[in-house]
Amino acid sequence: MLSFVLSRSFCQVVTEANRRCYPAFGSIFRTFSTSSPKCDEASDDGSVVTYSELKTMLASHNIQLFDVRNPDEYQAGHIPQAVNVPLDNLEESLQLSPELFEQRFEVKAPTKADDNIVFHCKSGSRSIRALGIAHQLGFSKARHFKGGYSEWVEREGK
Repeated sequence: MLSFVLSRSFCQVVTEANRRCYPAFGSIFRTFSTSSPKCDEASDDGSVVTYSELKTMLASHNIQLFDVRNPDEYQAGHIPQAVNVPLDNLEESLQLSPELFEQRFEVKAPTKADDNIVFHCKSGSRSIRALGIAHQLGFSKARHFKGGYSEWVEREGK
């Protein structure tokens, strides 16, 4: 997570310095760098699940959806099939044995090979942190629903 923040900050500083010092070279530089991700796209490298993708995954029951909000937020309303694993407990929880995970959360434990792990929170901030934790632990195919519960409620009309 720290490396993500540092690399993002560094990228933003370099971009701003280039804009100020070399404005004439900006268009030339963009020509050669169009295939590279921009600084603000660093977290959107295929790890984001859209609302429509989430709906499809939920309809087919092909999802392990983890709500990383606090228990009181979860109790006030949550996306169907979501399991509450608060962000503060996520790292510890993902390191539990499959038996203990299933005992604690009453669902099958995720494995590092699973490609249907999705994290969400209220608006995307905590879920991107959850994604970083999961990736550091080896759950490299995990993703997050960037719009979070706020987008879900808005689109579902609840």
